[in-house]
Amino acid sequence: MSQDEVAEGLTESKRKEIFQALVEAQDQEMTVAQSRQLITERFGVTDAQLRDIEREGLDNQWPPL
Repeated sequence: MSQDEVAEGLTESKRKEIFQALVEAQDQEMTVAQSRQLITERFGVTDAQLRDIEREGLDNQWPPL
């Protein structure tokens, strides 16, 4: 799924919220796999959507980076 497809279903502010939650989960000493599972369940997104959001957040240096 491309970032454009993610954007169709989720606003940028929602994607930023998801990205921030993912980073915070990893800061709490969760593994990457654990944090991804938690966030996909919490926000009801697919793993592919989450990976696209994660890539977008890293590429754009979204907070809390």
